[in-house]
Order: sequence, then C-alpha cells, then structure tokens
Amino acid sequence: MGGASSYYAIVFMVIFLMAVWTASKISRSIGISSIVLEIAVGLVLSPQLLGFLPSEYAECYHRKVVDCSSFKDKARIADAGTEFCDLQAYLDAGLYASPWESGFFGDTAIVTLNGHAYNVSEQGSSSRLGSSRTEGKTDYDCYENCLVQNCKLDLAMKCGTAPDILTLIGHAGVAMMIFESGMHFDFEQAKTVGLPACGVAILGTTLPLVAGTGVIMAFGYPFLDGFAAGTSLAPTSVGIALRLLHEARSLQTYFGQAIITAAFVDDILSLLLYNILFSLQGEMTAMTFLPMVSGLIFMAVAVGAGATLSPKIISYILSKVPEKKPQAKLTTHHEVLFLWMVLVLIVYAQITHLCGTHLWGCFVAGMSFATWKEAHHIWVRQTKRLTCWMIRIFFSATVAFSIPVSKLLSIEAFLKGSLMGIGPCILTKVLCAPFMGPAKFVIGWAMVGRAEFAYLIAQMAAAAGMLDEATFSVVIWALLYATIFAPFIFRKVLDRYVQQYCSDVVKRNSEKEIEEGGNSRDDVNLRDNRH
Repeated sequence: MGGASSYYAIVFMVIFLMAVWTASKISRSIGISSIVLEIAVGLVLSPQLLGFLPSEYAECYHRKVVDCSSFKDKARIADAGTEFCDLQAYLDAGLYASPWESGFFGDTAIVTLNGHAYNVSEQGSSSRLGSSRTEGKTDYDCYENCLVQNCKLDLAMKCGTAPDILTLIGHAGVAMMIFESGMHFDFEQAKTVGLPACGVAILGTTLPLVAGTGVIMAFGYPFLDGFAAGTSLAPTSVGIALRLLHEARSLQTYFGQAIITAAFVDDILSLLLYNILFSLQGEMTAMTFLPMVSGLIFMAVAVGAGATLSPKIISYILSKVPEKKPQAKLTTHHEVLFLWMVLVLIVYAQITHLCGTHLWGCFVAGMSFATWKEAHHIWVRQTKRLTCWMIRIFFSATVAFSIPVSKLLSIEAFLKGSLMGIGPCILTKVLCAPFMGPAKFVIGWAMVGRAEFAYLIAQMAAAAGMLDEATFSVVIWALLYATIFAPFIFRKVLDRYVQQYCSDVVKRNSEKEIEEGGNSRDDVNLRDNRH
C-alpha cells in the first residue's frame, strides 16, 4: 500500500500534457496551426466537460469555496457595507424587497453592517440609524440580486489575481513570449510601420465596439448592454498573433512588425474601453485614466531608452565583470546578460502592471535588448523549451478553461452568437487594415484572434449586471467563433501571402532562428516544431 501519495495527480497531469503534445503533432502533420487542437483538447478535458484533471490544479481555489447563491457568501458581501451594495440606497429607492420580510435579512428589521445600523422595514425614506447617509447606487432590481452579482464580480477578480496553477503557467508563458518578441522589434522599420499600425489598431478596436453595440441594441437590449458586448469583442489576442507569426518565421517582416505594433496599441485601447465601461456605473474622474496615462508616458520613455541608452548600459555592466569562461558555450558575460534581462523584465512588468497590464512592460523590456545582437540568442538558448511548453498550456488551459460551456446551451444564443461572431467579431477585424496594401487581409486576420482577456471582460460585465445571461451567451458564442476560426484561417492566409510576396525573407529568418537556437539536431527540430 502506498499510503497518501500524489501519484495519481501526477499521472493525470502527464496524460493531459501528452494529449496536448499529441494535438500539436497532429496539427503539424496536417499542416495547420496547433492552436485550434490545443484549445479543443483543453476544452474537452476541462472542468466544464470531462473534469479530467484534479480540481485543485484545474480550478481557481476561490471558485471551489465560494457559492454566490449561498447565504454565507451573500452575507459576506453585505457585511462589506457600501463597498459592494449600499443597503441605504436600496431602502431609500424602495428596492430592498417587497414585502420587506421577503428580503435578504428575512423578518429581522434592524441589521448592522460594517458598523452602521439599518431599519429594513422602512423603505422609501432615510432609515439608517446612528449614521449619516452614504452615497450609493441601485444598479439592480433588488438588494439581494445586488449581493449575488457583486459576489460573482468579486469572485472573478479574486480568480484573476490568484488563478489555478495551469492558468498561471499559461500567463507566465505569454509574458515570456512577448518579451522575446520585443527583442525582434526593428526600430528602423518602426519609423515606417508605426503610424499605419496605429491606424489598424484604432479601426480594429472601434469597429467591433460600434458594430457589437449596434447589433445588441438591434436585438432589443439597452445601450449599456450593447456597449458591454462591444467592449468584450474589442481586444485582440496578442498571444495568438505572436504564436502564429513565430510559427511562420514572419515576425521581423514589415507586415509582422505591423501586426505586433497594432496588437499592442489595440491592447492599450481595449484597456481604455475597459476602464470606461466599468466607470459608467460609477463616477468617472481624471483618476480613472491616470494610471493608463502614466503607463503610456513610462513606455514612451522606456522605448527611447531602449533604442539609445540600453546598449551603453549593457556595455558598461559587462565591462565591469571579468570573463572567467571565455571558451564555454554559455560564458560569464552571457550569464550576466541573461540575469540583467530577467531583472529588466520584472521591473518593467511591475511598473506597467500598476498602470494597466504587465504585458506592456514585457514587450518594452524586450525592446530594450533589440539592438544588442547576442541578447536574443542567449534568451532563446535558456528559455526556448520552457516557453514552448508554457505556451501550449496557455492555449490548452488558460484559454480553454476560461470558456463557459454551460452558458452556450441555447439555440437562440447560438443563432444570435453566430451573427455576432461572423459580423462584429470577425468581419470588423478582417477589414481593419484597408490601407496596408496586399498585406491587408493578413493583418486583418491576425487581429481576429481572441483569448482570455475578452472572456474576462464579458464575465465581469455579466457579474456587474451590464449583461444578462442571454446576452452573455451571445457574446461568448461570438468570441468562440474568433477563437476557433482565426488561427486556422490566418495561417492559411499568411502562408499564401508569404509564398507570393516574401518567401526569401522568411527563409532567411528561419535560417537565422535555427542558428541562434543551436546547431544540434534537437535544437533545429525544436525550432521547427515550436507549435
């Protein structure tokens, strides 16, 4: 007898990873991107369907212990006072419950929340005892519904902060991949691609927003529901675009640089919409946008420093370190440079995390090493296998596990979601680069991909009462269309464009990547089999 052991958890985890690995190999054998099959395998084995993995590793801890329909968790939200639901505001508006005995607190007339006493039997007048009135809003039809929805919102925020281990690994993988992609940034090419790419991002953000809002309103829903749905459709998945460009060895081409620049500007604009959306229920002030403005200023300064000061700083650091292993494959200077890269990555990511998202900092940190020739070579040799597996986990767990399958089981939701998916979700992105010449559809399809940020916005909007369950299902179906079809179609469009316009450039990039990744057969195979 083995006694208490983690053996079976190990076995299930290995089987899950091997299933994802097999999906990658099958995709390669039939000539398509692995993203679709990785997501499909992850979805089938996810907690929503087969629940194959132990829930301790596949589900957020808070989601396992919080039940927003239970009295205990609703009472926890109520005890926070006006942080979530202002009981006094619901009493003053006569929206606590009718009759009051049927409300959340039952036939208890006097209740105390966060040090304030309330008489819930008196509605329609100021009835807080021993305290002046605290301003609040009544965004729900009754007080108990406010508790339920804010419990869901609080749960989404907690799971975003402390996700399950697989989701966390996936997020880390995207951060590492984005850092590496920043090292591919071409400052000279950016002078020509920067302005058009910003135009692509602006159209790629506003067109889904406007079209999504319009379609939802045409379905008979109010403007706020439409704006929430449109905001959910706006973000492009930087991770999907980067993965496909890496697979095609096209990251350093003109259109590749345009896609990456547009995807990051799109990310900035989507975060702006996110802030606006969740400010509509509260007071919108200058402080709402101060962190984002601060982040933009920091990025502008950091990009300038990366192009001019970073090479001088690296030279100075290496000049102070004696080279003790000059003949080794990984010299002392290489180790010091790798440590410096990790340090810059962490510092920049921390700064932009406080301003909006750590992914901004990851990309800008990578740009700081774009002009140092050996930097990418060193980073790839140290992290390539780890990043490869982490990105597989990103699509098979982080993305796949975030898809709420239970919300999709409705014919009406499927039909309306199909309309939303084909039009506002896909077509608007495909048509967002009309001024980019022959590459316009390659760039457009690259912008179609959606991942966890889009699903998170939809989930938080639903928890905040901006989307009802039916509209939420429509939005999820629309996002699924983009998540499933974008990688497949983009890969086909990209391959056709590369063969017609820039096969020589891509071939040179491939040879360069193989040389940087190592000359052994294993190294070459890894670079070729990255997907």
